[in-house]
Amino acid sequence: MIVQIPTDAPLLLKAAAGSVLVLHIGGASLGLATGSVAILARKGGGLHNLAGRVFFGAMLSMGLAAAVTAPFIPDRVSAVMGLFVAYLAATAWAVVRRRPGQVGRFEGWAMLAAIGISAAFFSIGLIGGAMPGGVIDHEPSQIGFVAAAIVALAAVSDFRVLRAGGLAGPRRVARHLWRMSLALAIAWGSFAAQPKAQPEAIRGAPWLIIPALVVVGLMAFWMVRVRIVPALRRAARTRPDMAGAAA
Repeated sequence: MIVQIPTDAPLLLKAAAGSVLVLHIGGASLGLATGSVAILARKGGGLHNLAGRVFFGAMLSMGLAAAVTAPFIPDRVSAVMGLFVAYLAATAWAVVRRRPGQVGRFEGWAMLAAIGISAAFFSIGLIGGAMPGGVIDHEPSQIGFVAAAIVALAAVSDFRVLRAGGLAGPRRVARHLWRMSLALAIAWGSFAAQPKAQPEAIRGAPWLIIPALVVVGLMAFWMVRVRIVPALRRAARTRPDMAGAAA
């Protein structure tokens, strides 16, 4: 992401643009590194916790900086995606900061933010669909509709948390895992899609999308391990009891 500032712009504006650029690039670089460590490290261990804390801050920095700078390029998709990444990181962090079975005002505001982000993506899809070739800011308009659907599912998840009064056990862990993992996958995908942000030796290489796909695969693995496997084990333990009762 490159923000062009006129040479005769005020010094304060140049300093602000430089600071935001540092936050974006620095946050992205640190986030890719620490997020990869967190997703591979033993869950709940010291390395996982440390990497997760740094990843949280890095994703907030990257996402909010993108949301501020992207509209001036213009790149409306990246601007809204930046907000989504910041939302994912914040809600993933909040779920582990809360005690099991607790919920607060933050979750309510997060749900409203998700609804707004979904609406923004849907609008991007509509605007892009009306443009020549169905392209908006060099991106296919369909990406707006797909992203809107994903964010809408996140909003539904927020509503369920509010209705339940908080989460505990596997559901609490799963919420943290999929939100952090999705934020990391988006960061890797953004890196792969921006040749100007890549070192010259690997610029434009098609295999740069592989880390994002690996993160999605690991996210699916952990979701199965955290949610589905324990459920199958509980079902297996209850079958003998039910058979004995029937006898």
